[in-house]
Amino acid sequence: MASIAKKNMGERRYDMDWIRVIVFDVLIFWHVGLFFVEWEGLVPWDLPLKNNVQVSWLLWPMLFVRQWRLPILFVISGIGTHFLLSSKSGGTFLKQRFIRLFVPLLVGTLIVVPPQVYLERLAHGTIDISYFDYYPSNFEGTYPKGNFSWGHLWFLAYLLIMSVMALPLFLFLRKYGTSLFRVFRRIIESLPHALFLFVIPLIIIEITLEKRFPLTMALKDDWYAFNYYYVCFFAGFFLANLGDPLWKAFVKMRYPSLIMGLLASVLVVYMLAKGQTPLWVQVLKPLNVWCWILAIFGFSSRYLNRKSKVLAYRNVAVYPFYILHFTITIFLGYQLRDLPLHYGLKMILMIIGTFGFSWLLYEYVIRRITLLRPLFGLKTSKVSAIKK
Repeated sequence: MASIAKKNMGERRYDMDWIRVIVFDVLIFWHVGLFFVEWEGLVPWDLPLKNNVQVSWLLWPMLFVRQWRLPILFVISGIGTHFLLSSKSGGTFLKQRFIRLFVPLLVGTLIVVPPQVYLERLAHGTIDISYFDYYPSNFEGTYPKGNFSWGHLWFLAYLLIMSVMALPLFLFLRKYGTSLFRVFRRIIESLPHALFLFVIPLIIIEITLEKRFPLTMALKDDWYAFNYYYVCFFAGFFLANLGDPLWKAFVKMRYPSLIMGLLASVLVVYMLAKGQTPLWVQVLKPLNVWCWILAIFGFSSRYLNRKSKVLAYRNVAVYPFYILHFTITIFLGYQLRDLPLHYGLKMILMIIGTFGFSWLLYEYVIRRITLLRPLFGLKTSKVSAIKK
């Protein structure tokens, strides 16, 4: 969840910050979409709380976004990790990761996530008690059979574990990887298509693990997702060491990657919508993911790497928004699910309500109360958090 700045001159990579903000915005649309989409058994998980009317047309944009929205976040996290480690010791890095990831994860798991499970149980009729009477049972067993869950905050847990696991390797590369980075830098300067080499481990993971280990986001038995995202995390760290030639290579590859991504997406989404994943689809899925990552990085590097007051504000706000938003979405969905309103109106109300209430809580509560700021991943000092 780190902001991203250049290593040498202290110049912020505004394009990477914009991607981070936009992708988390997409996450809000995604979570609202889960409330309305009819998956038809095409995914191993679903939102337990659904609208009374579900629509199948949402399947197409949801399957498209699902391909790249999480991998790109882990790549960005890897890039951010490189910049953090460029000026910090391993011990300082771990301390900051603990404060920025574990503390919000703990607070969110104890305070923000429990209302989600409560509302789900209430909607299904398994309980009929007040939230305060329910809360002690929040610690009885793990979700979905039990109630205890880190919910949508699984991303923080995975990122923290990956940061700890990868630190020895990252420190080794920081000290001894200069020659390796120099060689790869020269390669992408003359052949930017070499960036597609990072697809190879993703394809191997897709073929060997995807069908054996369905997504759980609970760490346990989530071998496919964890290893897939770990490769993305490592790729981000590795690529960030290449410096300016990397960003130039992204720009050169933006149109080829976009065209390949569009073509691959048509095939992949069509096959996923049919519930079919033969070997060629398993190969094409990671290629599609990487095409969109390169395309998004390329166009962002070309057009979004500039300072903005809006970005400065939103870059600080995005972390609390991420922590808060899903509970607000679930609450709004619970209130709207059985009302005799068109699903489109409900969708609009949930989107506006999620952004609106998240902003109100951030702007008038979290941002202004010093003691709350670190609990939601913010620096204690308001000034330093804005000027960073």
